[in-house]
Amino acid sequence: MDSPRPILSLSAPELEAWLEQHEAPAYRRKQVWTWLARGAPGFSAMRDVPKALRDQLEREFRITSLHPIAVSQADHGLTTKTLFELDGGHSVEAVVMRYADRATLCISSQAGCPIGCPFCATGKFPFGRNLKTHEIVEQAVDAERLLAAEARRLSHIVFMGMGEPMANYHAVVESVRRLSDPDLLAISPRRIVVSTSGLIPRIEELAGENLPVTLAISLHAARDELRDVLVPINRKYPVRDLVDAAQGYADKTGRRVSYEWVMLAGVNDTERDAKELGGLLKRKLAHVNLIPFNPVEDTPYRAPERASIRAFKAFVEAQGLNVTVRDTRGREADAACGQLHERVMRNRQPVEA
Repeated sequence: MDSPRPILSLSAPELEAWLEQHEAPAYRRKQVWTWLARGAPGFSAMRDVPKALRDQLEREFRITSLHPIAVSQADHGLTTKTLFELDGGHSVEAVVMRYADRATLCISSQAGCPIGCPFCATGKFPFGRNLKTHEIVEQAVDAERLLAAEARRLSHIVFMGMGEPMANYHAVVESVRRLSDPDLLAISPRRIVVSTSGLIPRIEELAGENLPVTLAISLHAARDELRDVLVPINRKYPVRDLVDAAQGYADKTGRRVSYEWVMLAGVNDTERDAKELGGLLKRKLAHVNLIPFNPVEDTPYRAPERASIRAFKAFVEAQGLNVTVRDTRGREADAACGQLHERVMRNRQPVEA
């Protein structure tokens, strides 16, 4: 027998139509979504919804399609990484990071990743599939449920988990609209970051969506010769064309673009790399995020020493760029994207795509 549908697989109009069929007023949809946003563990917890309607919801729907199969904690409980199994058997990671002034979710948009960056744990397994809109939104609702138990609220979302968000474009854009819906999680698009390794046509399309999300470019190298190796999609969309497209996004939206740079010792952390980065981003509406590499087994890369990180930051600042070294969370908790998945899946047979 098929499992009940996940409640969030229905859009607002679809859920309201279902309610009408069951002789319930449309405003009950807002009540249900409000309870989901509060982290309700089940329909029975929705106290202001009539019991008969709760029972009907219980029969026909699931709160979520995500099944947690592993959890990893780090940073004295401030970082929680959860591996979820999806309907059909693939799995994805989501990471909740707690700070003094906010709580951020690093969210996945695909099971696996088709881009194949050699320093990324996600790319070590075969690509599975695109996530559906509700599977993306459910990660955020689960994070809200986790944080609600701590009297916290989810405030920021970064699409920097497993997958290339722009390769699952329509589901990602629709999930952003759902996440920002004031009847659900009400997370401002300005607090949502959508990353890409460089799918230029999708960057141009995103600029026309009227969604003021922050665009993040997974850059990692400022010359084609090196970026072709580190980010293979660069062979199709060269780095200067990519930066031009990102600046077009900045011009149209007024939103500063974030350029992500995973620091690999002896590979992209030299003064030459800093000067090339400065030349590439000169007079651009840009901010550079330096990310110390979280070591991944069976890769030739290693993390730079702290002195090297400080020196590279100074080199980049000398080019007139705004630079931040990102706080590296969860080193003892399979910190790099895909590492919890790799550890759990190592002893399991991967699902065929």
